[in-house]
Amino acid sequence: MTGSTPAPFTAAEYGARMERAARSAADAGLAGLLVAPGPDMVWLTGYTPTAVTERLTVLVLAPGREPVLVVPTLEAPDAESAVGAAALTLRDWTDGKDPYAVTAALLDDRGRFGISDNTWSLHLLGLQRTLPGTSYAALTDALPMLRAVKDAAEVDLLAAAGAAADAAFEEIRKVPFAGRRESDIGHDLAGLLRRFGHSQVDFTIVGSGPNGANPHHEVGDRVIREGDMVVLDFGGLKDGYGSDTTRTVHVGEATEEERRVHDVVRAAQEAGFRAVRPGAACQDVDRAARAVITDAGYGEYFIHRTGHGIGVTTHEPPYMIEGEEQPLVPGMCFSVEPGIYLPGRFGVRIEDIVTVTEDGGRRLNDTTREMVIVD
Repeated sequence: MTGSTPAPFTAAEYGARMERAARSAADAGLAGLLVAPGPDMVWLTGYTPTAVTERLTVLVLAPGREPVLVVPTLEAPDAESAVGAAALTLRDWTDGKDPYAVTAALLDDRGRFGISDNTWSLHLLGLQRTLPGTSYAALTDALPMLRAVKDAAEVDLLAAAGAAADAAFEEIRKVPFAGRRESDIGHDLAGLLRRFGHSQVDFTIVGSGPNGANPHHEVGDRVIREGDMVVLDFGGLKDGYGSDTTRTVHVGEATEEERRVHDVVRAAQEAGFRAVRPGAACQDVDRAARAVITDAGYGEYFIHRTGHGIGVTTHEPPYMIEGEEQPLVPGMCFSVEPGIYLPGRFGVRIEDIVTVTEDGGRRLNDTTREMVIVD
């Protein structure tokens, strides 16, 4: 698969993200944001430390103030080379100095701050000890939609990742399944994702026969047999953005019941996709897909939410689940992946990544949703 290399994000784009994040913090009643190494830092600055250690690295964002990245001195050269570094101030600290005191000087000593979910407890406790009057809220709780609405360039990257995953599926359906282990197919899938441009493979779920009734089975040593239904769910990161797609194939001819269950899931997935439009609530997507499965008599066998957001990680807000009233906004990207899981027998799941458009939704996966017969 060939294609042009996407243009990298610029310092101005990272600066705009940091400014928007600081404004969102203020709107949420927060004094600022503290962002540790991880997906939030990558999205805001383009910086990924070569190693995440006990040495404190943290991005400090506050309304009306210039962003500051606190880093260990020995990592400062790498931080300075990040594209987003031109839009912030670097403040380094040397071994033997107190990094929490360096950070505390940038903070309101009685403020409430949003803090990235993956911050080490060592660092959070160090900040609390230095500034006992401060309090903290996880970013997923405080600003769940921070990365949810993608710009056009991000949607293009997600579409390219989806196309690469589609190409992997078109190849995997050609290989023999019967007589091979799930782990063999999983290995093939991982290789295909890398062949089509993925730098990181996050998961290759291969659930054959009764293992397909476990949504997160991943792979095992079970030998796939003629007559098995096989759930294939796979994805990872390409150019920093995620893919995640599921198709359910059958080894040899399927029974009438297997085809019926597959048809119900396909109809449910279509209903979930058709429910995507600006202003609809996230739960409306779940309700639309779930209603089809429930009406067909399989409601108790649909045991997970209908979807999750995707971006610089393969799972992030928003979530398509009952009770989530967050309105859909153009640029949001998420999975629509209903399933039916019959314990001890087989499972079926069909998944596409969908982006919200101005008047509905657009799929970022285009492989057939019909049952595919493999050898």
